Parts: sequence; structure tokens; C-alpha cells
Amino acid sequence: MAYEFKLPDVGEGMAEGEIVRWLVKEGDDLKQDQPMVEVMTDKATVEIATPHAGRVLERRFKEGERCPVGQVLIVIETAAAPATTKPAEVSSTDKTPGPVAVGAAPGSVLATPATRRLARELGVDLVSVKGSGPGGQITPADVRAATLGATADKSISEQLTPGPAALSSADVRIPFRGVRRMIAEHMVKTQREVAQFTYVEEIDCTELVELRDKAEARLIGHGVKLSYLPFFVKAAVEALKKHPQLNATLDEAAGEIVQRREYHIGIAAQTPEGLMVPVIRHADRRTLLDLAREVDRLAVAAKNGRVSQRDLGGSTFTITSLGALGGIVATPIVNYPEVAILAIHKIAKRPAVIDDKIVIRDRMNLSLSVDHRLVDGHDAATFVAELKGSLETPGLIFLDAT
Repeated sequence: MAYEFKLPDVGEGMAEGEIVRWLVKEGDDLKQDQPMVEVMTDKATVEIATPHAGRVLERRFKEGERCPVGQVLIVIETAAAPATTKPAEVSSTDKTPGPVAVGAAPGSVLATPATRRLARELGVDLVSVKGSGPGGQITPADVRAATLGATADKSISEQLTPGPAALSSADVRIPFRGVRRMIAEHMVKTQREVAQFTYVEEIDCTELVELRDKAEARLIGHGVKLSYLPFFVKAAVEALKKHPQLNATLDEAAGEIVQRREYHIGIAAQTPEGLMVPVIRHADRRTLLDLAREVDRLAVAAKNGRVSQRDLGGSTFTITSLGALGGIVATPIVNYPEVAILAIHKIAKRPAVIDDKIVIRDRMNLSLSVDHRLVDGHDAATFVAELKGSLETPGLIFLDAT
């Protein structure tokens, strides 16, 4: 019997999913619960398994194409018509997948799903890569390093398909899909929908640096890494309470501005697959120590390509920081449908004038981009002034630091 498997809603209300990679081909024999395909939702990449054993008759969509929810994704020949339909097994490859064996010989190669996807995008054969991770695990850095010798590897060069306009045979073509395309589409939509402008201010972080150093010393033994980010999250939440227009969204269909009364702070983070925005839920209810733990947890998950679906989406305000690489100034793009995003730049020793004397202080810049449809220049300036006051003279809002 021919069993038509339809794409289920694996993304909490998603309308369609992009086919990232087929794990089976037509003619393959399938075991029940065997993974068939990786599908990109608007939040993460998930693996979908077959609910029935059988043989693959037809794959209805190609890699890179989008399949609407409810449309037939794959047709499987089964021994008999299934009496009941077992829900498809779905696992997020962005959750916490351990290293899995891939390659020609089972167990010969260790790599996470995120690393495998990077290898596919760069045209790298993992069997030929030597892993530098624990137990020989292949890391994203190993994959990128392998591309340096790609032109000498016939199996890889055969995968390169330069078009007529290619400048040289050494050009590398990477499929524009998955997370990278999702990011691109979101950015384009933001630029189309949002009337954005950016406001920049310099702040003196000398007292904040001293407070953070003291708090970090007292947290030794708690297993918590205290960066500056929790301080900025807490200061931002307090400022948002006084300036609710920056914690808002525009419901154009209803013709209403919705000022949110929950404070879910998105933290823009670089992952092996691209930029993602994991979210600190109910940041206003957390102590500085709680925020530090959550920031650390999300940072580790992002670095390892293990951000789960439950950590994505639903933010009301976003903070982006490159830490020591933070530069001097930037114009961050608003995380639509939010109306504001704060960029934190690096803290550095700079000359400052205090009491008519030139002194050396720890200083940094803040860049705030807002949607000018909802937020006026005065609103942006007063919001940043509120942040400036909290961070330059850290006091009451940071008393729970230890």
C-alpha cells in the first residue's frame, strides 16, 4: 500500500518548512522511526522520522524547496495499510545532540548535526577530516580548515559547479538555504517594514567594572561566569519599565500599538549555523545571579549549535554584543516585530575630562536602533539616558549581585 506522509506542524503554528536535507532516497528500505529528512522551521532544524516501515516510492520536494504543512512530503510503500497513524517522531537537531557517527564506516567519524550541516554547505567530506575535539570529534573549525585544501581534493572539487560568470575554478558555491536564508529573509522584511534610525551614546563604565570584578570574586565556587551582559539586561529591563514604548510591537491589522508587560530579552548570538536570538524569559523576575546563569547557559548552547526551540522566539527587546570585538559603533537591525535593539560595544580605557582634568576611565558606546514609526528621537535619547544613569552609578538595581 502507498502511504502518503504529510508534513506535520513541528513548529507551533508554522505554515511551511524548508527541506534542508533528505536522509533517504527513492528506493530505500525504511525501518519504523528511521529519520527521513531534516526540515527547517522558523525556529530550528528538526529531524522527522517515518511512522511506518516500508520502501521510499517518491520524494515530493527537493532540498532547498519549501513544503506547506499538510502537503504530502514523501510517499512510502508499506506492507499493508496502516490501521492507525502513529505520529511522526520529530527531534530538534538544535537541542542537545551528542556526537553521532557518520561517514563510510559506522563510528569512524564523530560530528554533531550542526557540524555535519556546515560540512555539507562547504562541500567537505567528513571522512577526510581529522577531528580536534574530544575523542576525535570533528568541530566546525576543523571543517572550515579543511576547505583550505578543497581544490586539491577531487571529490570536493567535483561538487563545485561554477556558473558562466565564475571568476576562477577555485570559487566555492554554497547553497543559500537553511538558517542563512531564514536570516536573510528576516532582515529584508525588517528593512522593508521598519523605519529605522540609530542613536549612539558614550558611557563611563569605571564603577560598573569595579562592581563586576567584586561580584565575580564573591561568586567563585558557585560555578557561574559573570560577564557584563547580565548587568545590561537588568538595566535594560528597568529602563523598559519606564519607557514601555520600546517594549512594544505594532499590530497593523488592528491599528494598535501593543505595549508588552512581559520582559523577554533576546540575546543575539553567533552559532555554527548563523545568527540566532535565544531568549531570556521573564528577565524582570530574575536576580543578577539568575541572569548570569541563564546568559551562560544560552551562550554555551549557541557556541555548540544546540539552541533548542523553547529558547527561540517571543522576545520583546533584543540586546546584541560582540564582547571584546564589539567595536566602537554600529547600526544594529531591529529584530522585527520588536521596535528596539541595543548594541553593546567594547569597554576600553579612554581619556575623559573630570573636574577639568584629563583622566583615564573605562568607557564604551551604546547603539540603540528603533522603529521610528513608534519611537521618537526623544524616546530613544531618554531611554539611553536611563541606561547611562544605571550603568555609570550602579546601585540599587544591582544590589542582588551576590
